[in-house]
Amino acid sequence: MALDPAVLLLEDGTRYSGRAYGARGRTFGEAVFATGMTGYQETLTDPSYAGQIVVMTAPHIGNTGVNDEDPESSRIWVSGYVVRDPSRIVSNYRANGSLVDQLDADGIVGISGIDTRAITRRLRDAGVMRAGIFSGPDAALSDAEQLELVRGSAQMSGRNLSAEVSTVDGYSVPAEGERIGSVAVLDLGVKAATLGYLAARGFDVNVVPQTITLDELVAAKPDAVFFSNGPGDPGASDRHVELLQGVLREGLPFFGICFGNQLLGRALGFGTYKLPFGHRGINQPVVDVATGRTEITSHNHGFAVDAPIGVVTESPAGFGRVEVSHVNLNDNVVEGLNALDIPAFSVQYHPEAAAGPHDANYLFDRFRDLVVSRTATSSGTDHA
Repeated sequence: MALDPAVLLLEDGTRYSGRAYGARGRTFGEAVFATGMTGYQETLTDPSYAGQIVVMTAPHIGNTGVNDEDPESSRIWVSGYVVRDPSRIVSNYRANGSLVDQLDADGIVGISGIDTRAITRRLRDAGVMRAGIFSGPDAALSDAEQLELVRGSAQMSGRNLSAEVSTVDGYSVPAEGERIGSVAVLDLGVKAATLGYLAARGFDVNVVPQTITLDELVAAKPDAVFFSNGPGDPGASDRHVELLQGVLREGLPFFGICFGNQLLGRALGFGTYKLPFGHRGINQPVVDVATGRTEITSHNHGFAVDAPIGVVTESPAGFGRVEVSHVNLNDNVVEGLNALDIPAFSVQYHPEAAAGPHDANYLFDRFRDLVVSRTATSSGTDHA
């Protein structure tokens, strides 16, 4: 493994010197930390991480290599990758390549050999911030030149990344087992696991690009609509909010996760705001308010919905009563919404998480049950 020098530089001027890992060059993004001790291939290929330099808190990364079964999309999406101790060998029977070679092949500039826990503590104290990784010839730039480049890079706030991660053309995944209907999935950065879980519940899954209009969506006659996870600032997605408000007025059952939760919050009339350092990783404790049950959940979000907790409130946008259904036990952040007068709900975390946990997988069953009950009610009305 090459020992070329590399530098990670935060926008506050904090510098970390290490070794190049993956492609050489320069890259910029919002520095965030992920706490999962496994599932690095799923993290790297999750489109929600677009625009972010991901710092892994687990010290040893790459030991199981990469394979063709675990990716959540067709490519690596992170802007940069930071690890402490990359594995020198690959030890897994499913592996067909090494992580470092995959990073290099996808042009992902990374850095290794630095104290990722120290970086994490810095981000927890100061909040996430822009950063840059410099290696190869760019490592020789002066400190001042590097800092100027970092501070001139794009902010995450106000940034709409949907067009960069969404599919250009729609495609379908057929239902498994007994078919219950079709669901239109708005691809804002959807993961492969999400589509698999929906298909396993009997949905014909029709993935549509983020450019779709309400007329086009309604013309396809879906039985339900799903808004996926994705990167960026929900405050910069006015068009998707308007699309969702149209879906809700059509009375179509709706389920949203992650970015989809933030968009439902906005569609219902609530605001969103940026968290100091966000929630990322696979160990976030969330309580289901209705049952009191605590779930360990997977997250990747830097924004949250600003809605009142512990009370039923009227939707400021006129969609009836709304309640916060899930709350993060670490910091009391809203983690789910439930509309009481229309068939719509959402969660901020990832119930389809790979490599886990799977505590919240039941939410796909809840969505299935919602669609089945609405279909049954509609059929009864038609016969009457």
